[in-house]
Amino acid sequence: MQALLQRAWLRRGPLAGLLWPVALLFGGLVRLRRALYRSKLLRSEKMSVPVVVVGNVVAGGAGKTPTVIALVQHLQAAGIRTGVVSRGYGRSSDACLEVLPTTPPQQSGDEPALIQRATQAPVFVAARRVDAARALLAAHPTTQLIICDDGLQHYALQRDIEIAVFDERGAGNGWLLPAGPLREPWPQRGASIDLVLHTGAVPAFHGFSAARRLADHALRADGSRVTLSSLASTALIALAGIAKPQAFFDMLQAHGLTLAQTRALVDHYDFDSYPRPSDKGYTLICTEKDAVKLFPRQPDVLAVPLLFEPEPAFFAAFDTLLASRLSLLPSSHGHQTA
Repeated sequence: MQALLQRAWLRRGPLAGLLWPVALLFGGLVRLRRALYRSKLLRSEKMSVPVVVVGNVVAGGAGKTPTVIALVQHLQAAGIRTGVVSRGYGRSSDACLEVLPTTPPQQSGDEPALIQRATQAPVFVAARRVDAARALLAAHPTTQLIICDDGLQHYALQRDIEIAVFDERGAGNGWLLPAGPLREPWPQRGASIDLVLHTGAVPAFHGFSAARRLADHALRADGSRVTLSSLASTALIALAGIAKPQAFFDMLQAHGLTLAQTRALVDHYDFDSYPRPSDKGYTLICTEKDAVKLFPRQPDVLAVPLLFEPEPAFFAAFDTLLASRLSLLPSSHGHQTA
């Protein structure tokens, strides 16, 4: 059903047309909710530090988590103490908690665990991101900036900068859910978006671009590396519990790897019921996002990092926003002044 909808959302065909009346109702609810926040009938909270929201207006993965990681690392290099908040999609509870290296991914969610592992920044998850932000500032009072992962529609948390991420689908057929992929009307929602970042090979419309490619190595659970070239003659089973598994498989094959099997799993797959006995004689290879859940169960799996590189102009525009709106960054590599 998910694959069927993804295809239907690319054009205004029969299935999308059948769902269009429901999309009208959804659109009315979206407008009502925004109006309630604008009129302050629903409460929106301002944090004591600047908040940057990274999200998308289309359903499904578009590259938000790699964008968050890239921004955190950029800010850390500039001397800005940065924390991250997230809902932690797919985790086993709604509790507000700090994501530590020892936190089971089932409790934190795979993406917050990956962000913490990649950046070592404070990461908090909660059912309401505003609760996570409060907890983060209480636990880490020297934090100077918060990045909210996937929170464009979480209006309970006020934001200073909004970044929308799109992949090669762009806005799809331009219709709202469930007739199209849009969570909010586009391009209307774009009027308040500060930066648009495209992660697809070709930008769907105006905005900045980012390159995505696999590293030339895979990681073991202990952190040691294996070059992909050394795996050319290895019997591999490739796993991917991400939004677009085939993209990962294609990139592995582009590195010259022969995949004996590919297993496309649902996004955020928990691996609790993964049938490992049938894999004897094969080497498992997966994404870093899947590895945070697989390593404790199967430490011999290999995880291939994704190298995500927004164009320099994106970071320059981001720094300009920080400098002009927040008086925090005097230059793209300067240190904090307030």
